[in-house]
Amino acid sequence: MPSDLRTRAIVLRRTNYGESDRILNLLTPEGKFAVIAKGVRKEKSRLAGSIELFSVADVVVRQGKSKFAVLTSARMLQFFSSILTDVQGLELAALMMKKVERATEQVTSPEYFSLLVQGLDGLNRHLDLNLVRTWFLLNLARIGGEELNLIYDINGKKLDPELHYIWDTSEAALKEYSSGDISSREIKLARLILSSKLLAISRVENVDSILPPLMALTQGI
Repeated sequence: MPSDLRTRAIVLRRTNYGESDRILNLLTPEGKFAVIAKGVRKEKSRLAGSIELFSVADVVVRQGKSKFAVLTSARMLQFFSSILTDVQGLELAALMMKKVERATEQVTSPEYFSLLVQGLDGLNRHLDLNLVRTWFLLNLARIGGEELNLIYDINGKKLDPELHYIWDTSEAALKEYSSGDISSREIKLARLILSSKLLAISRVENVDSILPPLMALTQGI
């Protein structure tokens, strides 16, 4: 990390430290950092209120000699407050943050930050939870190098728009099946999910009716 870094950040996790400090795990376009927010729990702290969960903030982080970088300034840019009004949405938001934190333990990519921002924004807009979850998990796998194969089936045959398929969980691939619930329209939607923003996918006609068969594709992610 440069000695001073100004960037956008999402708090993945926070832990009280000492009498008034807090350790924050921040996800940024540049990667994930553990920083200390000194005095943030004091009533008159300049940082308090600017680095809440489920928000995006403009932050400045300074790398010192200690094991933690220091958060020197923060300004909230966006607060996804509507997530807090929906228990199921709140649970999904927590799951997304946990999975991103785990995915960025070894490798990082600016796409993880964009993925989480879009996911939180979708929950804040009260988009269909199944859509947000499916879009998020399929793209999480894609960024991590485990993109769903939507070109060939389990036997290496090119997918046929005239055929039906089922999802083989053990092989993580599509398998031809005459009465399968995955057809060309579900495959088309899956391809769109992996190449388009969440908000754009939410505007696809009849997306709610096409989505259910695709939810099985997220098992194990």
